[in-house]
Amino acid sequence: MTGSTTARQRLTAELLDALRTDGGVRVVTGEPGCGRTTFLDHAARIFRPGPVRYVRAAHELDEALGTAGPLLVCVDDADLWDAPSRAALARTAARVRETAVRTTLLLTVAAHRPPPPELAHLPVLRLGPLTPVDAALLVEHAAGAVAAAVVEELITAAEGNPALLLALVRRLSPAQLSGHRALPRPLADGEVLADVAGDRLPDDHGGLLLTTAAAARATGEEDADAALVLRAAHASANAPLPGLLTRSEGRLRFRSALTARAVYALATPEDRRAAHLALAEAATDARDLLPLLHRAWAATGPAPTLAASLTSAATDPSSTVPPALRRRALARAADLTPDEAERARRHLAAAEQALLAGHAADALRLLDRARGGSVPASVRGGAELLRGAVLLADGPVEDARESFLLAADLLPPPAAARASLGAADAAWSAGDPTACLSALAPTRTPPTLPLAEACVRVPQGPAAHDEPARRGGQPCLPATPGDPGGPPAAQVGATAHRTAGRTAGNPPSVGDPSRDHRDGMRAVLLARFDLATTPLRRVVENGLHGTDPDHLLRSAAAALMLGDVTSARRAGARALAAARTSGSASLEPRALEYLAYAELRAGRHQLARTHAEEGLRTAERAGQRNTAAHHHAVLALAASIEGELDLVAEHAEAALRTARRHGLAQAATLAHWAAARADLGAGRPREAAGRLGPLVRPGARRGHFAVWMLAVPCFVEAAASAGRPQHAAAVVEDFALWAACGADPQAPSQLLRCRALLAGPDTAGELYLRALDQHVDSVGDFERARTELLYGKWLRRRRRLREARTRLEEARLGFERCGAPLWAQQAAAELRAGGAAPNAAPAASSGAGGLARLTPQQLRIARYVAAGATNREVALSLSVSTRTVDYHLRNVFATLGLRSRVELVRLVEREEKTGARL
Repeated sequence: MTGSTTARQRLTAELLDALRTDGGVRVVTGEPGCGRTTFLDHAARIFRPGPVRYVRAAHELDEALGTAGPLLVCVDDADLWDAPSRAALARTAARVRETAVRTTLLLTVAAHRPPPPELAHLPVLRLGPLTPVDAALLVEHAAGAVAAAVVEELITAAEGNPALLLALVRRLSPAQLSGHRALPRPLADGEVLADVAGDRLPDDHGGLLLTTAAAARATGEEDADAALVLRAAHASANAPLPGLLTRSEGRLRFRSALTARAVYALATPEDRRAAHLALAEAATDARDLLPLLHRAWAATGPAPTLAASLTSAATDPSSTVPPALRRRALARAADLTPDEAERARRHLAAAEQALLAGHAADALRLLDRARGGSVPASVRGGAELLRGAVLLADGPVEDARESFLLAADLLPPPAAARASLGAADAAWSAGDPTACLSALAPTRTPPTLPLAEACVRVPQGPAAHDEPARRGGQPCLPATPGDPGGPPAAQVGATAHRTAGRTAGNPPSVGDPSRDHRDGMRAVLLARFDLATTPLRRVVENGLHGTDPDHLLRSAAAALMLGDVTSARRAGARALAAARTSGSASLEPRALEYLAYAELRAGRHQLARTHAEEGLRTAERAGQRNTAAHHHAVLALAASIEGELDLVAEHAEAALRTARRHGLAQAATLAHWAAARADLGAGRPREAAGRLGPLVRPGARRGHFAVWMLAVPCFVEAAASAGRPQHAAAVVEDFALWAACGADPQAPSQLLRCRALLAGPDTAGELYLRALDQHVDSVGDFERARTELLYGKWLRRRRRLREARTRLEEARLGFERCGAPLWAQQAAAELRAGGAAPNAAPAASSGAGGLARLTPQQLRIARYVAAGATNREVALSLSVSTRTVDYHLRNVFATLGLRSRVELVRLVEREEKTGARL
């Protein structure tokens, strides 16, 4: 694949980089056609430290290891070697791992065959499926220009298997690739699947293989209930299994999903039907979803009665069936439905469940099927409502807004209101306040109040230009990283099917959550804070008194607008628990996003980081790139406090990549702010002021209308430290309006600190003291330590050295408490400049330097490595690249004077026993 670096190629490079500190050995495995040999060849091409040797027999191993200097040894299909040769290979791997031999050993073994016991103890890298982006690149490389719809079908049929994808491309004629002729059905038939699978399939005596494949086919899972399959196949529970199968914890599965597909596709229709009927008969309760689903797979044509029964079971609210299985049942019911309108409804319902299960691309494919000339407007509107939710989480947000607006035109009033909230949500993410207000208006007409005035206007009074109102005052523009005004994206999707079939009725009653959220958000945008508090408070309280994750997410959003971070954290935590209980994979990333941002607003950046790391993993699994971008932005902000400059750059750039492609103004603003705060922490105020100036000053480049004011304190500090305080005077007055709203518990003290930075010598000291007094009302050490640091600098420059030392030492200790080492170094440097050495921190260990010498990120990595995690496993846990983990691990070894992972394990164990902080 030329012209682009694929995820698989990046994985190869990261693996080679990590192996230098990760034992030097890896077994690369995966199912047939996954590209093990290609992976090995790419590793050989990019290995730069020394020569590469391909070893094909055991007697070549000693010769290869005799090569001087760094060396890459490649062994393909090691599982096909005979037992003595595999034993020799295992001894070589042990030698590489346990000694200082400068050799990297890469082996490949097939995952669809029983693993060789001689190699079972070696660390494994399993190659997963290609990403959709990489699969599309592979199609382009193999066939040139291919119709977009054909590419989509090829990617879906190949399920990420590169060899199968290429086989399918080769199967099609130029006319079929261009979309001018129909594709064969099925696109991936038994012959193609068996050819890619490679090994000859064994005889299926007794039908156990087909029954297992049919059980997995019906549910869409990779395994099946072993007891059910054995009953259906009339097989003994104690009989040995065929080599293609494995059993674990009461579940049967094929070693290779591709082999399972081949077994099912090669069977005759009669045999497949018989297997499904046998599974239906073997089920313990014929009224459950599973036997109905098997009967549906046994049907050979339209079956409206069976489809209706299957739909009823799949939509039963009392059932504990997970969304993925509901989606499978509803999609099959739609296939058996002859009526076009009813079929569209069932496709829409299946799409909703696909989204809840975290399969956004699948949801879009199902929505495309919910179309037709006789499809009612309510169903078309429900489909657009759900499409908007999908795009809001993973697509251009302006496209999401148009889908929501179309849904609002097609749906009856209750559902139309939700669609309007979704449109406002999309406009908010795009940073378009005019479109946001237009979507919230009952008739969606442009607002009459000038937005430039509405976004900062507050009631006039002393608080607007002096000390701002404390917490609990009137709300102002929120500053959440996601969708603070409308319903959360997943909530819109979760209600699409429930609302699509409703008829027009009475207007929402007083206290309706959707109307309250709309009214409160619109009042906030219009600066009518007197009208915003009551409806938003109702949204918060109504959500917290229930268990619906949709309402809880709306409650968290409203709480953030009110500045009630305690309620926002509580609502976010309950929404997360509710999403996990209901199996709603699409809601987890959103709940974690609200939790992470509420923790940041409360000054708890390490908790924010923990939630954002988990949120990033769940967002990527659910295919929510926009949500992932917001988590990257939160991680960049947290890292900017901890002084991890490389992590700030990595997460900020990741957020900006998606933000630029999908129009995410909020995520972009937060990412730029994080990069600038990192500059400030590293002692580069001029660079920080240069980044932040366009972000906070009026003009076309100003950041998101609800976020830019959060960066003002950083800009004022940077401008003042760079000797340009005059550049910050105007924005301080804008920040005073924000602080007066009461929506940010940190803002009152930050405002006084900003005024102190710009004040003359007669008033600055008093302003610093007032700022420190205000910090008592907010949690978190970081902001208070920043004020102490700036006040200490001011005192030192006026030769008030004793007072300066007290403030600077408080600042240093505060930064250390919250894990901000670069900022602590600034305070220590100021202490030394004032003639005083900082008090030494108590030693955390009597070992090789002590883990207290590590940065917070280095401590996390050291802990994971000591527990036995590989560099890649650490990277996945911390949501960073393997290259970043490798970089930090090298620094850990250098800082602690260690030479191996074994020494690190011993040090960590020793310090744990002595009670040292990890």
